[in-house]
Amino acid sequence: EQWITLHLQQDTGYITAVEQLKGDQIRIQAEERRKTLNEESKQHQARAQYQDKLARQRYEDQLRQQQAMNEESLRKQEESVQKQEAMRKATIEHEMELRHKNELLRIEAESKARAKVERENADIIREQIRLKAAEHRQTVLESIKTAGAVFGEGFRAFVSDWDKVTATVAGLTLLAVGVYSARNATAVAGRYIEARLGKPSLVRETSRFTVAEAVKHPVKVRLKSKPQDALEGVVLSPSLEERVRDIAIATRNTRQNNGLYRNILMYGPPGTGKTLFAKKLAVHSGMDYAIMTGGDVAPMGRDGVTAMHKVFDWANTSRRGLLLFVDEADAFLRKRATEKISEDLRATLNAFLYRTGEQSNKFMLVLASNQPEQFDWAINDRIDEIVNFALPGLEERERLVRLYFDKYVLEPATGGRQRLKLAQFDYGKKCSEIAKRTEGMSGREISKLGVAWQAAAYSSEDGVLTEAMIDARVDDAVKQHLQKMDWLRGEEAAKISCWESCLSYLHKTWLTRKVALSS
Repeated sequence: EQWITLHLQQDTGYITAVEQLKGDQIRIQAEERRKTLNEESKQHQARAQYQDKLARQRYEDQLRQQQAMNEESLRKQEESVQKQEAMRKATIEHEMELRHKNELLRIEAESKARAKVERENADIIREQIRLKAAEHRQTVLESIKTAGAVFGEGFRAFVSDWDKVTATVAGLTLLAVGVYSARNATAVAGRYIEARLGKPSLVRETSRFTVAEAVKHPVKVRLKSKPQDALEGVVLSPSLEERVRDIAIATRNTRQNNGLYRNILMYGPPGTGKTLFAKKLAVHSGMDYAIMTGGDVAPMGRDGVTAMHKVFDWANTSRRGLLLFVDEADAFLRKRATEKISEDLRATLNAFLYRTGEQSNKFMLVLASNQPEQFDWAINDRIDEIVNFALPGLEERERLVRLYFDKYVLEPATGGRQRLKLAQFDYGKKCSEIAKRTEGMSGREISKLGVAWQAAAYSSEDGVLTEAMIDARVDDAVKQHLQKMDWLRGEEAAKISCWESCLSYLHKTWLTRKVALSS
């Protein structure tokens, strides 16, 4: 039994080994088959790629051949066209040359024929000329005789009749008096119209109806202006808005009650809204406005006094009240004690002080300056309100950026009439970012930035304004602003250095005199 059991165990192990060997063979065969399939697939793929490559090369060769054939055909066509054009030009030139030769031959033949006819008929022509001259001379002599006889009889009849002589003298006298009166009346009327409607030479811009407008629009009817908000389109700080709104309300009530206007001085950096607010103030108050600049006064020389009086005479004739805005007023209203001011400019300043010595119910004076410390002390005495227009803060800059973004970008893009489109991005977030980056910039600089965005869209190929284009224009504007600030600081440093040199010289001079006096 043990032997049988052992024998059975050996047979079982043998069978197991055989089965295991069979399984290994099957696995090996499967692995070989898989490798064979993979290799076949790689070969198929490589064959397909090679065939595709050959097909692409054949297609490219065909394209190159077709292109070469097209170029050759085009070249031949161009050569044919050039040959035809050359033949046509040669034909036209030949025709023009033949026509010119024929014209010359015709003119020469006509000239010869005309000369021959004139030579043959010379005697007849001279006889005709002689007869015409004799006839004309006889006609002139008879006309002179007839006119002398008529005028002589008329003069004798006129002199012999005393009543006719008296009436003629009286008529000539009345005619002379009428001509003289009409000429003087025309001069007086002209001066009156010029004083009422003519714009003075110092006034650059005005909303008042002038003679030029009357000539251009003779049937134009001026309607009564509607009340408008004085701060419409003007972005200022809250405290400054409150103050200028009070000034606007007071000015409008003053105009309605025919009171005395208060004079205002607006000072601050350029581009902060001084001129814009002055115009809005005039429209809000129902007044006319006139803008003049101080730089126009000095070049007038001796005529400055007369021109200044004409400005105020013209302002006093306004029925609606006139807001006289003087931009860059420090150009001619500077201190009279300084040596830099000429005698003519000093006389013009005196005329200005004379006409503004008392407050008026006809005009309101608004001065704007970047350097108010240069004003003559008499000018400061004529100012009733002083308003500082400072650079916009972060909140004001964001309002300005949004205002000009809507005006120069969104409205043209949504109107559909202009070649301007806007890419998709967060407009509000972008305006806030730009407001933070434009620190220290004025309202005018921000408005120019809006114009630059519009110009960037117009200069692009598709007319689309992208976020990158906006950022590029903002970078350029910031760099330019920093450059301007560097120039300004350099100028201020030069002024400080000059003052320090002057003070040092004065100190040394004082020490030298002190030592001399003590010795």
